[in-house]
Amino acid sequence: MADAVGSIDTPGAQDEAQETKKSRKGGKRAKKGPFKKLALFYRQVIAELRKVVWPTRNQLTTYTTVVIVFVVIMIGLVTVIDYGLSHAAKYVFG
Repeated sequence: MADAVGSIDTPGAQDEAQETKKSRKGGKRAKKGPFKKLALFYRQVIAELRKVVWPTRNQLTTYTTVVIVFVVIMIGLVTVIDYGLSHAAKYVFG
């Protein structure tokens, strides 16, 4: 049982794999200096920030108000639950 199912030990398969590795060297991913990498990163960050859809002042005010109201409601809910559970624990454990 020398040959396994799905084996790639055909003549020329290793040659093709080596040619593929050789053709990948260089190109766009060639080694760059640290300053070129930093400049590329900076350009990519600026490009991504240009794609962002920034909210208007009115939308930002609305979103902020909704978040603050939600947080206040959650604080009230947790306070009521905490108060109820503390009284229940005092009643059960004396």
